[in-house]
Amino acid sequence: MALVLGARDLSGCEHRLALTSAARAAGEAPTATETPDAVRRIEAAQSHRAQILQVLADVPREQPTTIVSIDPDLPLKRRAELTLVACADGADWILSAALPTDLGRGRRGHAEALVRHGSGYVPIIIVNHRVVNAAKPDRDPQEPATLSTSPLDRWDPQPDTTRTNRGNRRDTLRLAQLAAMLGDLGYAPSPSRAAWVGGVIGVDADCILAVPLGATMPEYDEIFSHRRSIAAGIVPTRARRVNECRSCDWWPQCQAELVANDDVSLVVGGAGTVALSAMGIRTVEQLANYRGEAPDEWPGHPPFADAVITANCRRQQVPLVRRLHRPAVQRADVEVDVDMESYGERGAYLWGTLLTDHDPAAAPAAYRPFVTWDPLPTDDEGHAFGRFWSWLMARRAVAHEAGRTFAAYCYSEQAENRWLRASADRFAGLPGVPHRDEVEEFIASDDWVDIYQAVNVNFICPNGKGLKRVAPVAGFDWHDPEASGEASMEWYASAVGLDGGPTDFTQRDRLLRYNEDDVQATKVLREWLDSERILRLPTVDDILRNIDSG
Repeated sequence: MALVLGARDLSGCEHRLALTSAARAAGEAPTATETPDAVRRIEAAQSHRAQILQVLADVPREQPTTIVSIDPDLPLKRRAELTLVACADGADWILSAALPTDLGRGRRGHAEALVRHGSGYVPIIIVNHRVVNAAKPDRDPQEPATLSTSPLDRWDPQPDTTRTNRGNRRDTLRLAQLAAMLGDLGYAPSPSRAAWVGGVIGVDADCILAVPLGATMPEYDEIFSHRRSIAAGIVPTRARRVNECRSCDWWPQCQAELVANDDVSLVVGGAGTVALSAMGIRTVEQLANYRGEAPDEWPGHPPFADAVITANCRRQQVPLVRRLHRPAVQRADVEVDVDMESYGERGAYLWGTLLTDHDPAAAPAAYRPFVTWDPLPTDDEGHAFGRFWSWLMARRAVAHEAGRTFAAYCYSEQAENRWLRASADRFAGLPGVPHRDEVEEFIASDDWVDIYQAVNVNFICPNGKGLKRVAPVAGFDWHDPEASGEASMEWYASAVGLDGGPTDFTQRDRLLRYNEDDVQATKVLREWLDSERILRLPTVDDILRNIDSG
């Protein structure tokens, strides 16, 4: 069987590529199926591509345009044949295009569209994530544009000062492979690789982002050669735990191998594993017993001492270790726990809150959601956000005016902050939606507290720092045994009948219960951090004493 790489093979875990390539060479399929989250993402991407391809076919155009739409359900070989015919005929747009598999060079590729430009064609891909952000409202109008975009009805990239580029390495490498294949076929838009360009249409589908490829092509050549050597078995690889493992169909096999080998990547990830391997430390036991200086190439995070403690915690089955004798967390007279639910890049549909007023005369803590059940993306997302923001700021103002302290809490502010900012930018002008400056002031204030950071400062977490890892140690359990961020994506798709699917209204109640549990978990966790019960956990000194006595 010929060794052929597609776009997915150009990035990500090298060991996954090696395993998949070996299975293909042996005529076998991978031993496990895609995870539910992977299936959801694949189905959502397919639906998004189909919708945007229809938009590209139907969008009004000022100039006479030849559009060839190829049936995406045809076999790949037939699609490639029809694509070459359309290219030879000089079609202006070729939708659902596929290029012939290049067995000699070992690559394959397809583009959602090819648009005629210069002496050939520009590849256009459609992705189900956001590729641009709105520029800040206070951006200096004299500041030069950092990207170019084109309208959907034609290929005419122009400097765009209204947007900023999010950047995506996988998208760029996929376009580079398509450009290289077009060049081999004689259909590159320019004879100079330095002038090659591609286009990406993201989840918002309001423009085509122009992606210059000239500077990327040398890097692509190097990556392609290296990855092909891995796939051929020339460059050896081994199992190592990385972030990608969570959604990889090979993870059960790799996990069993890592546990059997006591692999150090079970407690240290990324560059830390590489640095330890260079010192001959490849197992958790070796790291737990190590007493020397940190490796020269240690990445700095987490601190090397934490890695050693984590290795010992895994051996002693300790779920959480206090860094400080008395952990500290900010408290206030009026407290609001906040949790946001989003669906991929489409938007944030739910802002859940739990208000706790410590005035003895105040009502008990109460959950209040601000939600839209209109399928994302929708302007009603902005209305829900406006209601949430107005309510939160009103609680804050009332507390401050009465001379009382106020704090709003979240767990891992990165997600909430992203959608706070994005919502202010995307829905500016809608009722209750603040100016971006108001959001930035709130995020920077002492009134916005990230409990994840409190956990990070106060504890070493051998099993991870996620809320669903830490809150059970504090005594909280979710009502739904299937509760997870991954599962909530499936529930949401059913709850709103996403992309024309059937609507299951019971999933809306399930999502609200899940969101309420998340804010309750945050409240339980932070109150536990401030209680005497926290003193039952071992400290770092306790773990070190156990090491020394062992």
